[in-house]
Amino acid sequence: MDEFIKKADILIEALPYIKEFRGKISVIKFGGSAMGDEKLTKGVIEDIVFMSYVGMKPIIVHGGGPLISARMKERGKTPHFVEGIRVTDEETIHIVDSSLAEVNRGLVNQIEQLGGKAEGLHGRKADLVRVRKMIAREDVGYVGEITLIRPAPILKVLEAGRIPVISPIGIGSDNHLYNVNGDQVSSWIAARLECHKLVLMTSVAGILRDEEDTDSLIPTLETDQVKQLVQSGVIGEGMIPKVNACLEALDKGVRKTHIISVKVPHALLLEIFTDKGIGTEIVKERR
Repeated sequence: MDEFIKKADILIEALPYIKEFRGKISVIKFGGSAMGDEKLTKGVIEDIVFMSYVGMKPIIVHGGGPLISARMKERGKTPHFVEGIRVTDEETIHIVDSSLAEVNRGLVNQIEQLGGKAEGLHGRKADLVRVRKMIAREDVGYVGEITLIRPAPILKVLEAGRIPVISPIGIGSDNHLYNVNGDQVSSWIAARLECHKLVLMTSVAGILRDEEDTDSLIPTLETDQVKQLVQSGVIGEGMIPKVNACLEALDKGVRKTHIISVKVPHALLLEIFTDKGIGTEIVKERR
């Protein structure tokens, strides 16, 4: 009986959040090595389908790094990174495009197998992300920085009651495809659609005061605190692009941002629908 009471308590705890977020748009970035783990991927998709069923409007932005690297190696190409950016020559951008298309189709299929409705938005056909060539300390090839998000294709999918599944690939003024950072795409989309939430799923628990101690997780941070932690070195190099994506989204009107671990079962539901949460939420300064 106690077990059933606990389950009922969880549902009651979730109720006010379900009411608050019903009809609200949230962007979820899912990528990295976790995408190669079928169990982890299924858990994330289950959470997103649940969100859709209770009236939320989730949007998925996915990565595909491990598959891209594997496809490059199959063709005898060694992945090369500059300042964490994948150098993307003419052959590589075609590998990126085809790999992301494969991931996109797979996620759409998994959502539909679990009873959800989804539609992929990928590449030139979607014409969703406009970019300019990224300038780094050395030429990184066809890597883009976002200049514009076209919201109409996303809104059309949402209005049809489907979950948009978006690849992080853009089109330049030269009409060429460009590889784009998935966190940046997520942040820009969340801001352009004035989303309620941006959730970045990563391989760590969230922001830690001590990266060697998972018990040092910081559950809530305001933007000024985040900047202080970056300056002091508590937030390390690997986390900086994610916190920058969160700060940019908040600055452009997104209500809340979250960094959570994809390795925690049903982390999305625990972060969104419980009082305590499971990762780190970043919010604007409370004045």
